Formats: sequence, C-alpha cells, structure tokens
Amino acid sequence: MDGARIANAAAALNTPFREFTTEAGVDILSFGGTKNGMMYGEAICFLKPGLSNDFRYIRKQSMQLASKMRFISAQFIAYFRNDLWLKNASHANRMAKILADLISNVPGINITQAVESNGVFVTMPAEVAEEMRKSYFFYPWNEEISEYRLMASWDTTESDITGFVKLLHGFMHG
Repeated sequence: MDGARIANAAAALNTPFREFTTEAGVDILSFGGTKNGMMYGEAICFLKPGLSNDFRYIRKQSMQLASKMRFISAQFIAYFRNDLWLKNASHANRMAKILADLISNVPGINITQAVESNGVFVTMPAEVAEEMRKSYFFYPWNEEISEYRLMASWDTTESDITGFVKLLHGFMHG
C-alpha cells in the first residue's frame, strides 16, 4: 500500500491505521512522513511476518540506504509522539475543507469530487489554471476536462487559501 497520505486518511476516517492496513490484508506499507510535516522519511512497514527477511540486502540494491539513516528515522519519534502526525493531518484536512467552501462560491469553478481529506478536485478554464500556476503550485488531474488537484498540507494557512481564492476570483471575473 502506498501510504504517502495515510495520516490524512486516518484523520479523515477517525480510524486506527491497523483497521485499513493490517486488518484489510495489506502486507507491506510505505508509510509517508514528508507530505505531513517531516523533512525526510518514508518507512517501509512489513505487516506480514516473513516478508522482510531479505530486505536488508534488497534496500541496498534499490538505493534505500542513506548513510545516516538514524537521523532520518529519528524524525518518526517526534512525528508519533503526542500525535503530531494527527495534528498535522487534521490541519491539512481542515484547510482543504475551507478551500472547498470558499471555491464553491466562485462562479465557473466546479468541485468534482467529495472533499474527504486534504485534496480538492476542481474544474476551471485551462487559461485560468495556467495563470494561477504562475503564483500557486498545483497539478492537472484530468487535462481532457480541465480538472485540477489542489492539495492542502500541514503548513497551509488560511491566508494562503484566501490569497488563492482572491486571485482565482480576479481571473474568473477579470
């Protein structure tokens, strides 16, 4: 399982990780930290006994051996202590909901999917997206229908959102 945004999913579902990983039959999880506030760090979690037997050799072949891995790994201690992971993910999810609420008032912008965690998917005119991307970073999701993926993160602020929406209003009405 790709767990790049697993903390956002757990926060949105208000569910323990194990319920949608181990108990759902996931054998190996790449647990992401960088998209939720860590400087570096992804952890490979072997959830089924016996699957990690040769990993210490394979990781060297795949370039997964930072010379000072203990410093990267140490971040996970702070990340899990006092539920920092949950605080960061909950914040990102909350910022996405604020973004969705404000964008829903912009004529010509349509939210295409339910906002369940920290992503907001919208359609907007391609020329508007092109102008917006000069000031804000976001990806096309489905270029055929001019759909874009707007992501909130652990460090997104309400002023980031209001600035984005103000600029978007300007392009949509200017």
